[in-house]
Amino acid sequence: MRLKDKTVFITGAGSGIGKSTASVFAREGAEIVVNDIRREDGRATVEEINNAGGKGYFIQGDVTDSEAVEHMKDEFFHHFEKIDVLFNNAGISNVGALHEVTEKDWDNIMNVNMKGVFLTSKSFIPHMMEKRNGCIINMSSCVAEIGLSKRAAYSATKGAVLAMTKAMQVDYAPYNIRVNALLPGTILTPFVENYLKNAYENEQEAFDKIKSRQLSGELGKPEDVAMAALYLASDESKFVMGSPMYVDGGATFGKDA
Repeated sequence: MRLKDKTVFITGAGSGIGKSTASVFAREGAEIVVNDIRREDGRATVEEINNAGGKGYFIQGDVTDSEAVEHMKDEFFHHFEKIDVLFNNAGISNVGALHEVTEKDWDNIMNVNMKGVFLTSKSFIPHMMEKRNGCIINMSSCVAEIGLSKRAAYSATKGAVLAMTKAMQVDYAPYNIRVNALLPGTILTPFVENYLKNAYENEQEAFDKIKSRQLSGELGKPEDVAMAALYLASDESKFVMGSPMYVDGGATFGKDA
């Protein structure tokens, strides 16, 4: 019960890493508020948590809409007096070299991956400051630190999230708020599965190619990232501040000769 008596808000927890993290956190004793823009997915996550004996609640909302975020915050504090952990997980991807990215797609990914972190953090941080306690986990990516083909827009957002994480930590350390970032490699989420099916003629060939990015020779699983998030959310990581945590199978710092 590493998160016993902690209250947690996770954005984009209807699938993938967010869903897995919500389940792990609930199993470790936390009460979870699941956010997702897709009502059906978010409610499914909560149902799984509650069926397993945990405590989960669902709040639908768009992290790119300031009014929606304020509503989510108000509803959260209708259930709880404090927030211990905020996991800014909601995000989308984009595939294309810079000249191939449309302005609409650029604006969309910037809104979700960057503005979403900004708005949600801005909304909840004053309550953490008042209690002089809190933990924020921001979802970055290993592409914040390495070049990867056809990921210009996505890389830009994740690099920004990492830089913002470090700046946030300096500002909020005096309030006993820890801010860290997760930097996953390629994780086998529903998005990746659909991408492989739709973007390549030979799905197996594409799968083998992206597996080779990691020294592990395999793709990560959502549970791999969830366990790293658990460490950052727990009191075990009380001396970890403003740090990037790599969960990438060796993609960032390793290269197979």
